Amino acid sequence: MKNLHPSSIWLFFFQGVRAVLFLLIPPFYFLFIFSVRGVDIEIPVIFPILFIVWFIILLVIAYIWAKLSYQNYKYELTDNGFKKELGVIRKKYVTIPYDRIQNVDIDRGIIARILGLSDIKIQTAGMSGMMGAEGRLPGLSVQDAEIVRDDLIKRAKTHTNQGV
Repeated sequence: MKNLHPSSIWLFFFQGVRAVLFLLIPPFYFLFIFSVRGVDIEIPVIFPILFIVWFIILLVIAYIWAKLSYQNYKYELTDNGFKKELGVIRKKYVTIPYDRIQNVDIDRGIIARILGLSDIKIQTAGMSGMMGAEGRLPGLSVQDAEIVRDDLIKRAKTHTNQGV
């Protein structure tokens, strides 16, 4: 099985940072609401120091989680279908048969473009529409994403279901 591009560690890290910021919004929201209402809250001197330490700890955890996510995210194009395995605590094994593949897209968000990466989104017959792509492969180099996409499309065309 193949690994993702090494820069995908940073892609996973920035996703973790987004989660960290989500955790830090409630305390600031709490302080903002009370300051708008005119409630005078005395913030202890140690609060900013604890906040910075907490933020740094969360960033370190986000980086460790990103490294573990990268190490545990693998994919493979087999004779029967597209396979991937992922997960740090709970492992997930996904196999998408080629005859179910309807469309393969390459997606490049702003962070992925900065890192020179691409995501592949595999849409299947059973999961099209509002559910989005059943198969997602993040963190491939632009060249690898195009190769995998072309290979998936070629294999999907040769494995079309001919019926009984």
